[in-house]
Amino acid sequence: MQQGTLMRKVKSKSWKKQRYFKLQDDCMTIWYQSKRTGKIESAFSISDVETVREGHQSEVLQSLAEEFPPERCFTIVFYGRRGNLDLIAGSAEEAQCWVQGLRQLIEPRSFPLTFALVSRTWIRDWFQKADKNKDGRMNFKEVQRLLKMMNVDMNEDHALRLFQVSTAPEDLERLGRGWRGWNKLHNIALQKDVFASFCLSVRPSQLEDEGTEELAMELIDKYEPSETARARHALSADGFLMYLCSPEGSIFNPRHRVLWQDMNQPLCHYFISSSHNTYLIEDQIRGQSSIEGYIRALKRGCRCLEVDCWDGPNGEPMVYHGHTFTSKIPCREVVSTLGKYAFKVGHPSPAGGADPQKLGIPGDSKSHGGDGHTNVPTSPSPTPQELKHKILLKGKKIGRLEDTLDGPGDEAPDVSDDDNGAEAEEERRRVKVVLGDGAPIGGTKCGPALQKDKESLAQALSDCVIYCKSVSFRGFQEARSHSRPSEISSLAEAKARKLIRDAGNEFVRHNTWQLTRIYPSGMRTDSSNYSPQEMWNVGCQIVALNFQTAGTEMDLCDGLFSQNGRCGYVLKPPFMRDEETLFNPSDPGSREGPGPITLTIQVISGQQLPKVANSKDGAVIDPLVRVEIHGVPADQARQETKYIENNGFNPRWDETLQFQLHVPELALVRFVVEDYDKTSRNDFVGQFTLAFANIKPGYRHIHLLSKDGTSIPPSSLFVHIRITE
Repeated sequence: MQQGTLMRKVKSKSWKKQRYFKLQDDCMTIWYQSKRTGKIESAFSISDVETVREGHQSEVLQSLAEEFPPERCFTIVFYGRRGNLDLIAGSAEEAQCWVQGLRQLIEPRSFPLTFALVSRTWIRDWFQKADKNKDGRMNFKEVQRLLKMMNVDMNEDHALRLFQVSTAPEDLERLGRGWRGWNKLHNIALQKDVFASFCLSVRPSQLEDEGTEELAMELIDKYEPSETARARHALSADGFLMYLCSPEGSIFNPRHRVLWQDMNQPLCHYFISSSHNTYLIEDQIRGQSSIEGYIRALKRGCRCLEVDCWDGPNGEPMVYHGHTFTSKIPCREVVSTLGKYAFKVGHPSPAGGADPQKLGIPGDSKSHGGDGHTNVPTSPSPTPQELKHKILLKGKKIGRLEDTLDGPGDEAPDVSDDDNGAEAEEERRRVKVVLGDGAPIGGTKCGPALQKDKESLAQALSDCVIYCKSVSFRGFQEARSHSRPSEISSLAEAKARKLIRDAGNEFVRHNTWQLTRIYPSGMRTDSSNYSPQEMWNVGCQIVALNFQTAGTEMDLCDGLFSQNGRCGYVLKPPFMRDEETLFNPSDPGSREGPGPITLTIQVISGQQLPKVANSKDGAVIDPLVRVEIHGVPADQARQETKYIENNGFNPRWDETLQFQLHVPELALVRFVVEDYDKTSRNDFVGQFTLAFANIKPGYRHIHLLSKDGTSIPPSSLFVHIRITE
């Protein structure tokens, strides 16, 4: 890899160009250049790589399957929404060298090593970007440029003095230490008893365990990088920073990162991570359809997917947005992708592989490793635990669902109705795919063959609908009288809002025993999103969002479902699971339980904040922090700090923000860093969102995420959290 390899970079069947790829000496950066011109085209950091896929695991490489064998093909997948890099090596041996080498470089390490590595990688990445002539050294002009790139506004004379003693990459940190306010702890080593006193001073908010000195020793052994300091039972500045930046120092309670909720409640008692038109990775009219949409959604813990099937060439079903100009992908590829990725997040399939419930391609299930049969349900209201490693279909059904449960009755078969009215045009042809706990609940629109008339629904597809029978919503009273827990209704966002306004408590009660799915307005052709919070406030379980569109709405979705092992299921609070509940989100007093609580947040400082995307050379951000509360209407609030001029490296605010929460069980807290601009809208810098229930009080670090939800280490905020009743 360090010697360099000539490979084909592929973008389409016709665009296949040779590029020279080389791993740099630092083992942290890969450059590639054109074979013809020798010009360096691009470079990427190993830290940007999420995973490496072998073989034909992209649409582009699949289209070249007859031309190039899978042993020579691989795909480099980057974090976030950055496009994948499809490569074809000259031989299977060369491909394996890069695949295995990259996997070794990106494999997870223990947290303390990761923290140290992240810091070194961050410094070295900036050094290489500032080293314009690529000679491995930096002149003073390059150092000045580097400081601006790192969001440091330093006096030129002071920078020159530091430059004279800091000329190698590993010494760059000295520049920062020499700058005002770098770190007063730099030359401090905390003895065990002093560190224990610190631990004691922040109890009970910081710690929950007894034995303060014992805990202090445990943390020193875990986070202190210096053997000498460990032998002295002391914690150096580096060790203390590692502790503060560790999972134990995070604002997110580590006990809630894993599966911690009861998974034996009925499906309707959970919020379920759900996507809309999952196959689209761009807009709704001309956007690209791609299996990457499914892979990305599933990796984010999504449990409800949509697969819109239409008649294709030679009768093979194709997936795309019907009656639009979006591109098409074979349904066969979608099914294969779901089989590979459905259970990798939250609850991976056991060794040997689970047999996912077949996705309802009549007459074709055997070609995907199935036997064409559907498991008969044993309960009209299953739990996520019972559905573990299973895939469900939501859709129309011939006859009654009870016939599946109890055997055929005397009633003549009929096709279940779907939503009616103009707002349900999207739903008219829709069959959903649902995954259990570790499986997605998804959806498929089936095209012309299914929309001509009721009788055209294929029996084989109907038989796959065993839990989520799609029914029209004709009012809460009608639903209570005639609907069953095994049925589901879909509502457009506008209709849902009207029901929230007119009958909030009835909506909450309805969602205690039946599933409700909300989908975006058909007017959102740009794939924008509505606020999911108002739908969660009344207990709607399947709130479908356009996962491809970054923004506040997806931040809230990621924030809610980042808990509970990222399994895609979050248990609703008790007052939203009681069929006789009096709760109405517009009246917080209707919630049974303790009174309002006070959330006090001291925003202390920021660390190594990123540059604003596409900012001018030499620009240094003026950061401010805004804290937003998303919840019931009475709790909706936002407050922000003042901005710090020209300091994105280590800004200090020392400001206290306070919020009163009437329904904390439904509250999400979003921390946003922006670059202040007095003449136009502030620019986004970073954010982090989490459910209030997952906040751990005390001195905490908040590790910021980019606009598309990926980490941007080592950028963080340092805060103190206090919660009082």
